[in-house]
Amino acid sequence: MRRLWAAMLTAALAVGTSPGTASAGSARRAAASPVVAADQATRAVHVLDGGLTQWDAGGDSRGVLWSWSADGQQELGDLDPDSSWTNPSEAKFRELDGRRYLLATASGGLAAVVGYPDREVYWAADTGTGNAHSIDLLPDGNVAVAASTGGYVRLYAASAGPRVTRHAQVALAGAHGVHWDPGTRLLWALGSRELVALKVSGSAGDPALSVARRVDLPTRNGHDLAPVLTARGRLWVTTASAVYQYATAQGRFVSYPLQSRISGPGVKSIGDDPRTGQVLLARPEPGNPCDWCTSTLTLYQPDGTRTLLRGGVYKARWWTTARGQ
Repeated sequence: MRRLWAAMLTAALAVGTSPGTASAGSARRAAASPVVAADQATRAVHVLDGGLTQWDAGGDSRGVLWSWSADGQQELGDLDPDSSWTNPSEAKFRELDGRRYLLATASGGLAAVVGYPDREVYWAADTGTGNAHSIDLLPDGNVAVAASTGGYVRLYAASAGPRVTRHAQVALAGAHGVHWDPGTRLLWALGSRELVALKVSGSAGDPALSVARRVDLPTRNGHDLAPVLTARGRLWVTTASAVYQYATAQGRFVSYPLQSRISGPGVKSIGDDPRTGQVLLARPEPGNPCDWCTSTLTLYQPDGTRTLLRGGVYKARWWTTARGQ
């Protein structure tokens, strides 16, 4: 049955439709990209139908298209997922050499790159107690990880093997976000007080990192870093109090549509759908059993909400391999 479901997912990707949706008679649902959520309530990452307004990860919901958790994965047993997979903190979708991958981290220390839809582990490591907070996959197959309390950005030589822990490291206080930008060919990282651009050198098997640019943040406590997918050369940057866009070519923070409505405190993740331009963000909601989580995601242009029933979503993103330009 699992092989049949994997085949159906692969077929859906091949024709450019969301898994579990039909290409005919479902224009409304096909217009929006799926959503991926790092859900701390279920200790899992869920890919969700972007055309629905409500999902139930705890039941037999047609809106949950695909899920992954490190729990119970025998091939990850050496990394102690009971501990290292505590509080999933990041989920991204990337493509490398014609294959697609889920990228995930957890505050407990696990960082993993997992094949989609087959769930085969490309690379995984226990990064330790530094609160792994974000991850990205570079064109050479290596993996970058940002850790907030650890105060570092690491570039692991993941291309050398599925458990390789050799890495380059740069200190960055409060490192919360990391993003490989194909336009600048730099690894961008977000800390408590600055946005930095890192140059990657060395070889794939023995990488090196150096700081190419430092940018002071307009406000403190940087949190999320993501590409603006509908505007060339821009990055989303969130802090404890606001949401910004940074133009990499101009080297400055710039205004953007609906800024007065979108910008606000406590945004844990943000991104725009390359298909529709719709903006998706996650911020903690009062009353959630997890103080830093939400069950309700907010949308702009057009406005709306999406709810994961009983959810403890920390970050949510559009399920797209696009990285920006």
